[in-house]
Amino acid sequence: MKKSLVVLTLLTLLVSCEQAPQKAPLIPLEDFFRNPEKTAFQLSPNGEYFSYLAPWETRLNLFVQQVGADSAVRITSETARDIAGYLWKGDNRLLYLKDTGGDENFQLYGVNVDGSDLKGLTVIEKVRTQFIDDLRDVENEVIVGLNQRDPTVFDPYRLNVVSGEMTMLAENPGNITGWMTDHEGKLRLAFATDGVNQTILYRETEEMPFAPVLTTSFKESVSPALFTFDNKMVYALSNLGRDKSALVLFDIANGKEQEVLFETQEADIEGVEYSRKEKKLWAVTWTTDKNKIHFFDAEAESVINYLKEKLPGYEVTLGGLTRNEDKLIVRTYNDRSRGAYYFYDRNTKELTHLTDLAPWLKEEDLAEMKPISYTSRDGLTINGYLTLPKGVKPEKLPVVVNPHGGPWARDYWGFNPEVQFLANNGYAVLQMNFRGSTGYGRAFWEASFKQWGLTMQDDITDGVNWLIEQGIADPERIAIYGGSYGGYATLAGLTKTPELYAAGVDYVGVSNMFTFMKTIPPYWKPMLDMLAEMVGDPVKDSLMLAQVSPALNAEKIVAPLFVAQGANDPRVNKAESDQMVEALRARGIDVDYMVKDNEGHGFRNEENRFDFYRAMIAFLDKHLKPAGEAAAETAK
Repeated sequence: MKKSLVVLTLLTLLVSCEQAPQKAPLIPLEDFFRNPEKTAFQLSPNGEYFSYLAPWETRLNLFVQQVGADSAVRITSETARDIAGYLWKGDNRLLYLKDTGGDENFQLYGVNVDGSDLKGLTVIEKVRTQFIDDLRDVENEVIVGLNQRDPTVFDPYRLNVVSGEMTMLAENPGNITGWMTDHEGKLRLAFATDGVNQTILYRETEEMPFAPVLTTSFKESVSPALFTFDNKMVYALSNLGRDKSALVLFDIANGKEQEVLFETQEADIEGVEYSRKEKKLWAVTWTTDKNKIHFFDAEAESVINYLKEKLPGYEVTLGGLTRNEDKLIVRTYNDRSRGAYYFYDRNTKELTHLTDLAPWLKEEDLAEMKPISYTSRDGLTINGYLTLPKGVKPEKLPVVVNPHGGPWARDYWGFNPEVQFLANNGYAVLQMNFRGSTGYGRAFWEASFKQWGLTMQDDITDGVNWLIEQGIADPERIAIYGGSYGGYATLAGLTKTPELYAAGVDYVGVSNMFTFMKTIPPYWKPMLDMLAEMVGDPVKDSLMLAQVSPALNAEKIVAPLFVAQGANDPRVNKAESDQMVEALRARGIDVDYMVKDNEGHGFRNEENRFDFYRAMIAFLDKHLKPAGEAAAETAK
């Protein structure tokens, strides 16, 4: 499926090891997990300012700096939580989102470029704010979705970002899961579900009612990316009649595909890049082992090629374009670098370095992330990544198996602080895109349905056995660690194949399929029937769900376990971890349990990240490294 993937063999690894530099120095834990020096750079629409997030009082706050100036002005003073995200609204105002203690009920705030008139715009208790359209060409207004009327659905509102006044644009009848505007900011599309079927609703003008134009099973997908520039049709990502999603021109009024613009059998098309100013498509992107791109526009291709020549050895991405699209922000990264930001002027071709995200980390001290693939027991190709400790002979190594969350997501090649931290501490790290991982087509995705803890877990097990067969993994020193679904996979691995793992680390993971399905956020409820088909129905599939619920099979676990949980997690309720810990402690199994009262689905605050990874590495060293080896590394 991925022609460019390299299947690592022991011989290849031995040769690369012989050519490798000496063993890397042990890097302080905090250097991997501290907040970046500066991040999330954007440009004001007129190109006069650039903005970024940077730590203040250990929290990421918003800074603005005039282009060409020597210093920036901090315009927010958040001390409880990092700012979760932000954008420019016009040339003089910025909007940002933050939640409370990880509850994911994001609230919207506005602030002027000089820090004045900071105002809460959607500060409503237990209400979540979603962006629908930032209305770049409309002064002082955006369209947001709020679930204040009904916690299970989002209504669209036109919001004045100066006065805070809001006007509801449509009332969600209860089945709408998304809204979309055209290039003039008119609300033209809605996406509905009956639980398992999805319907696109369309209207030609905002004065007309929405009418259904296409209904498909949730297994099929037509996902409009943007309207054509005359606002009559849409460019969409579609897998109708095909396994891999393609970019198509879609006649939205009649619900029919007009033309395939680009497709590849390598993977699903993921992204569509375009010019608002010139009203044309630039490129589409997809991912195999690394990111790939196909250009529709020669000028856009020349810009990327020029930047790649200037920045060899790095992946190059663009963002933060000005209104005229003549100035932009460039981001670089690779597997051993968190990356850097640059300011690029297309007129002069001047490229200015703005910042390195983590200048305290040296690339030569970090480990390469190698694309790998292996075959599952039922014949599927499973792609993934293997990171080996730098300068260490790849034989009989302690290993951390790291399945991703989602589960309908995937791992990517690039800088991963967890992976680099583990490799720097002497662990090989195996990541795999098990069945259900996104980007590999519809058949690979559907192969995961009702397979939590079953064939999805077998894909992970098969990767571990492959690594043992290669001679890389010490079969007596293998741990499994993951977050969210990866946390579930950790617990499932310890119950299904208890002989395989010497330890496990469960980070905000599901433990009981029945209680998990009952405690999901209210705005997931319109999709419950779909979840029942993808995960399992608590009534019809009760025997299967009981079989794959680790908390109900705790008697099978023999390996020590470390569990970490945010008290305010809206996705995986704290009760998931509580019941797992209680069941194991009742049997006398060694369980370390960390709960952070000011966190949700994963630890965002810097000090909590430090606590978690400090406890995790101590736990892994205790159970996977001989006493002498662990003591020697601690001394260093």
